[in-house]
Order: sequence, then C-alpha cells, then structure tokens
Amino acid sequence: MESKNNNPLLCDIETGMCEMPDSLKTEQEASISTSSQKSVKVIYYTDPICSSCWGIEPQLRKLKLEYGNSIEIEYRMGGLLPDWSYNSGGISKPSDVAHHWNEVSTHYDMPIDGDVWLEDPLNSSYPPSIAFKAVQLQSEEKAILFLREIREMVFLQKKNIAKWEHLEAAAKIVGLNVTQFKTDFEGKAKELFQEDLKLGKELGVRGFPTMFFVDAKGNKEFVYGSKPYSFYEVAVLKLAPTATKIEYKKSWEELFAKYSTLTAKEFTELSGTPRKESEQFLDELTAKGKLEKRTTKNGAIWKLKNIKS
Repeated sequence: MESKNNNPLLCDIETGMCEMPDSLKTEQEASISTSSQKSVKVIYYTDPICSSCWGIEPQLRKLKLEYGNSIEIEYRMGGLLPDWSYNSGGISKPSDVAHHWNEVSTHYDMPIDGDVWLEDPLNSSYPPSIAFKAVQLQSEEKAILFLREIREMVFLQKKNIAKWEHLEAAAKIVGLNVTQFKTDFEGKAKELFQEDLKLGKELGVRGFPTMFFVDAKGNKEFVYGSKPYSFYEVAVLKLAPTATKIEYKKSWEELFAKYSTLTAKEFTELSGTPRKESEQFLDELTAKGKLEKRTTKNGAIWKLKNIKS
C-alpha cells in the first residue's frame, strides 16, 4: 500500500485537517479517562500554528457559550511541526507555506497572513506548544487566552511565535507570572508536552483539529478536521441528550465582554448577524470609537477600544 506522506503544514481544505507526518502517526487506540464533573469531556488535540484550528475558532467559541454547562474541554498539544526535516507533500521550505495559508484564510473566512513564512519563518511548533503547557501549570483559563494571543500573533501579526520574546510578551498580556512561566517552559512543561504527544499517539490522532467527545460511561464521538457548528453540537447531544442549550446574550457589548477579540466570521457565528452585515456593523462601531480594528491583507479582527486582547 502506498504511503501518503503529507507535509503537516499543508492542510487539506476539503477535510479541514492538518495531518501529521506518517512517522508520527499510529493506528493504536487507547481508552480515554473520563473524570469530569460535566456530562461530556472533550479532548481537543490542536497546535498553535494549525490553520484549520484557527478556522474552527468561531464554532468552538459558540460551543462554549451554548454548552459550557455540559462540556469540559481539555486542550492537548499535538506537535504539528517538529522541524523542517518533514519536508513533503508539496512543501519543502517555509516559503511554500505562505501561499497555502493565504488560500486557507479565504476558505475559512478567517484572517491569516501567510507572509510570516517569508519574513520570519518558524522552525518548529514545539516551542509555542511547550509554552502553552507552561501556562496551564499556572492557570487553565489563562492558557486558553494565551493560545488565542499567540495565534493572533502568528496568523495576523506575522510574528514568529517560536521565539521567546513573543511568548514572553503574550505571557505578560494575559497576566502570568513571567518568572514562573520561564522556569516551567524550560522544565516541567517539556515533560507535559511529551505526555500530550504520547497520549496523542495512543489515541490515534493523525492531524488537527481532532476532538474526542466522551461521556462518563466511556462512550465516544469523534469530530476530525474543521466542520460546521452542527457537527460539534450533535456530538455533544448524542452523548448527553438532556444537555440544555444556554441562551446567551448576543449583543456586541456582551460578546466583546466575553471574547476580547472577534473576527467578522466569529461575530456572525456568535451573534447570528448575516455575514455580509457583520463587517459593516463592526466597521460602524470602529468609526464611532467603540472598537479598534486590525487589518491584514486577508481580513480583519476587532477588539474593544483601549482594552488589551
């Protein structure tokens, strides 16, 4: 049988999956621990530079708002780009990724500027993954904020988040103890990252995003790749049919209070505003001095004025 050897950074737009190199995959499947106080545990395998994972941010944010009482999401790092020896699948050097990211941006309707791969390319996604594990040691909540921050850095601001200076800056923005962060980054977090990689192999994770939905009895549902919101909702309801959807407030003030930065696609997903109207509405708020807009060549992101993202 011919072995398909995709480059991890060449994400399949059709499946919405950024696949790992063959050498890092396994067919073995392990059992998943289901110790959770919520009805459904979600093990989310991702990577800071996974473009398809950035593509599902709108769906993931909505899932948290609507089913936050029923689900607990456990973030795991999968190690998308160990280094550039995995040069295959049409991508052999960083500059090859630039065009692909621009295409992915259009497909997911999420702002991504691929020029980081021309201007200051990353040599690995391991440093930002280890950094995330370091943040988890301080605060799970801040770890989610940190992951969002470094994703905005790499996808919109063209910053090489494999560099310590950017990881440190993100840590300060989300309010971490930076000294502790550095200690953990250089020590314990490396072990935790290796544990994530090991579990990923045991679970048969072959790419990102991968979500395992598990109930208390060990029943499982899987969602591989970037999918419409209904796929994630159905996975929850199959395991927890009595899960109640939370009716959250959809005004722009409430949404920006919950999520400090939003793209037009995210605002559409969360507010129910038609996509064509979302951008115009957010621009009007910007003109009124309510929001700040950061524009890239492939879309924009908005945040409350004078509030750090």
